[in-house]
Amino acid sequence: MTKILALWAVPRSTSTAFEWMMRQRGDLDCMHEPFGEAWYQGEAPLWQRYKEGEKTTAGLTLETVWEDMQERASKGPVFTKDFPHYINHMWTPEFLSNFNHAFLIRDPAKTISSMFARWPDFDEGEVGFPEQRALFDLVTALNDGTPPPVIDSDDLLEDPETMVEAWCEAVEIPFLPEALKWKPGGDPSEHSWWDGGSFHSNLSNSTGLKPQARKYVEIADAPDRVKQVYRRMRPHYEHLYQYRLKA
Repeated sequence: MTKILALWAVPRSTSTAFEWMMRQRGDLDCMHEPFGEAWYQGEAPLWQRYKEGEKTTAGLTLETVWEDMQERASKGPVFTKDFPHYINHMWTPEFLSNFNHAFLIRDPAKTISSMFARWPDFDEGEVGFPEQRALFDLVTALNDGTPPPVIDSDDLLEDPETMVEAWCEAVEIPFLPEALKWKPGGDPSEHSWWDGGSFHSNLSNSTGLKPQARKYVEIADAPDRVKQVYRRMRPHYEHLYQYRLKA
């Protein structure tokens, strides 16, 4: 089995746009948050806001997802984008050794405000920053102190070609500049299990990863609960930020 190239992100971090770019390459079997599907919609959901009657899928568990992932990796190279908090109880050295790890981070002011806009009742346990930091530190320790590659969303959007090239070099795959462009009208819902991919509509109308000016998100006017979550998540983001790849 070849090592699975894993991009560990947090919700609302432009990770699906990155995944969409990876799908354009054509040389990787790409998976969209497979552990997340089981965490949210498996036969025994683990998310904090689950209520009886929510959608579940018989036979879908974190264990069956992992079995499927290993089978796919036995046939060829696999790329997966997922969130660490779905599987923090599975982080044994043996399990983690099956992956080529990389991390995508984003300012929590942007991720949390976006989550609140779509899910006002979001639970802090769904945000994922503490688990992302914990996994980063664990992988670093298991790699004798060498940190895995980290890419920041703002850096990525400001200079996509440079940052993707740096990331590809760091994870040891060829850089394919043509993958940064695609025709509009794609259907991300084909690969998204959550709500038919409704929140990926902007992606379906896009034509690629293009340079975008950095945007500042004001958190001061947010509800107190949202500001509190932001204050708690900020140190975890800053910890990984110091290790980010630079142009």
